Amino acid sequence: MPTLSQDGPQDRRVWTLHLGDDENRFSPAFLDEVDGFLADLAASSEPAVLVTTGGGKFFSNGLDLDWLGAHPDRLGEYVARVQGVFERVLTLPVPTVAALNGHAFGAGAMLAMAHDHRVMRTERGYVCFPEVDILIAFTPGMNALVMSKLTPRAAVDAMTTGHRFGAEEALAAGIVDATAEVEDLHEAAAARVRHLAGKDRATLGTIKQRMFADVVAALRLPEA
Repeated sequence: MPTLSQDGPQDRRVWTLHLGDDENRFSPAFLDEVDGFLADLAASSEPAVLVTTGGGKFFSNGLDLDWLGAHPDRLGEYVARVQGVFERVLTLPVPTVAALNGHAFGAGAMLAMAHDHRVMRTERGYVCFPEVDILIAFTPGMNALVMSKLTPRAAVDAMTTGHRFGAEEALAAGIVDATAEVEDLHEAAAARVRHLAGKDRATLGTIKQRMFADVVAALRLPEA
């Protein structure tokens, strides 16, 4: 299950959301924990930044398809909860960075895209949007989220092909902002945002809300 920790001085506090050491799929319990941790961060007042990462082979494999298969009548509720987490990360009033320690597939990749920045581990792991190959169309909200963070060329290449982007390809395409070896990954990610920890929360939150207003509106649409 996810955990939340803090380190660093009071004026540059780094909050680390560790998604877990397995596939880190979005079960309801997982979503509860992540949403609660993000709410705690949003409710705090000291200068802070967020680093989100995982352990082992996976950052996150996204939707919990086993749970969905057992609860098909709750699809709409489930998708709304997933998209609510995306919205919370996207508009969090502190700087955020995803440290991709391993595979980020589907909704796991979308979670990474919801962050302000992305740093990816070299030599292992892929970013992939496999929806075209698993016959699942992007919801309007998911579509809007990914397209808000990628160039039109990168969006077409990522969303219509199911291509698995390794670190160097992801960097070249602008899917991630930097790469680092695994032992340096967390610090490389934190270094991208630590100096921004003192940004006024109300101002930054308003900027993000306005910047991504169309994405937020799409994420709030009910699933058909």
